[in-house]
Amino acid sequence: QVQLVESGGGLVQPGGSLRLSCAASGRIFSINYMGWYRQAPGKERELVAVITSGSRITYADSVKGRFTISRDNVKNTVYLHMSSLNPEDTAVYYCNAAVKPSFNSDVYGDYWGQGTQVTVSS
Repeated sequence: QVQLVESGGGLVQPGGSLRLSCAASGRIFSINYMGWYRQAPGKERELVAVITSGSRITYADSVKGRFTISRDNVKNTVYLHMSSLNPEDTAVYYCNAAVKPSFNSDVYGDYWGQGTQVTVSS
């Protein structure tokens, strides 16, 4: 089994910054992509940012220039540094990863964290 555990959410004022972390643990041989999604009340879950094992990065247009995704392949951890936060960034942020549990596994499994709340409010 693979577990993804997020941390770093909380309440921040508009214009402020937060850094989210997500650590993967368990049966891990390799990780392909790691990323962040978010879901605001009454809205669908949407991609925020994703980074592949080759460090190719994709951002949602709404966060370009404000958010930075990075990963530590030794620690199996992905980070999301968020700056210039505004109330529209308020959501539950979910970590997502594609994990190959063993050398002879044929496929990468898709795993999700439990989510961490980010609230931007004065």
